[in-house]
Amino acid sequence: MTHLIGIDYTVDKLTDTIKRKQEITDEFLTECNDNRIESMNRPMADWEQVASIPVVVVEKWLREGFDVYRESLKSIMRRLRNEDLTAFITTDRRVT
Repeated sequence: MTHLIGIDYTVDKLTDTIKRKQEITDEFLTECNDNRIESMNRPMADWEQVASIPVVVVEKWLREGFDVYRESLKSIMRRLRNEDLTAFITTDRRVT
């Protein structure tokens, strides 16, 4: 089971910026990796988790014009690989 990891927002009054940080724990990364390994050992279901993308990554992508809620699964997976964020991929199955 994945637990929600807290997000810390800090406001810098000198520069009028908001800094966002999210703790990505070793347990979270281990769970993602374990799910990836197990993915080939269980039958394919109607619903298959393919990634567990932290909120800070989703927010960063939104600022860059990439909306995970509107993009295709294939483009999301490609972006994870291109940005060396494969630790968040939770399946070894081919995603189309």
